[in-house]
Amino acid sequence: MICLTYLPTRWKMSRLSNPELWTMGISEEIYEMTNNLLTTISSKKALLFDLFHTLTPLEPTWKTAPSTSGMLGVSREDWNRQLLECSRERLVGKMTDPLKIIRDLAHAIDPTISEDTIVRTTENRINQFAKSLINIPQVNVDVLTELKRSGKKLALISNADVMEAQGWGQSPIAKLFHETLFSCHVGWAKPEPEIYNLCMQQLGLAPDECIFVGDGGSNEHEGARACGITTVMVTGIIKELWPNKVEGRMTQADYVIENLSELLDSEM
Repeated sequence: MICLTYLPTRWKMSRLSNPELWTMGISEEIYEMTNNLLTTISSKKALLFDLFHTLTPLEPTWKTAPSTSGMLGVSREDWNRQLLECSRERLVGKMTDPLKIIRDLAHAIDPTISEDTIVRTTENRINQFAKSLINIPQVNVDVLTELKRSGKKLALISNADVMEAQGWGQSPIAKLFHETLFSCHVGWAKPEPEIYNLCMQQLGLAPDECIFVGDGGSNEHEGARACGITTVMVTGIIKELWPNKVEGRMTQADYVIENLSELLDSEM
């Protein structure tokens, strides 16, 4: 449950798709501010999207496959720490050998992990990320399609290494984007301003003409706002995976929604 005690006054909550919040005595007027988000979107020329945990769930698509940490025989906490906090070189494309990426991350936790385990884990990770990019939820495909049909430019800004981005060309949403920036291809990663600025440069737009939509990982909203871009946080996936992270990530969002469908006017 989201604790609204900490909501900054600048926040504009979108339409209520989480009935839990109504039980907290929050007035209907707050949620009528959905129209503010739709008005803001209508005034923008482009929507910039995060990928993983925003456009596609990741872990839920892996339920029938072993996890990377499980295959390596290390704790999920140790693996996530290495992956998210100690591996900028893979994200910005300085490391492009999938085996070396997994080997370095794994051996930083346990140097006794065998090469055979490294190889099998690498192959599994590549395959599972490819599946997650192919199996985009249809509602998200529909939202992006409608936004593009309405005349909006769409851009993707994703922190990903070469393994994670490898299957992008097979994704049903790949052709919907006017610009696609993977950190491993451009040499910068969110929340660094360069990746947002490069995206806007490629679109030929200014910050006040763009809005960024993401789950809030990698401090991406903070980075976008520092560049002058309006931000929208999508809580649906991370509320399912890591509910304890929702509140902390909300602090840099100008708008908070639960599902991507809330980006569309219901009459569209």
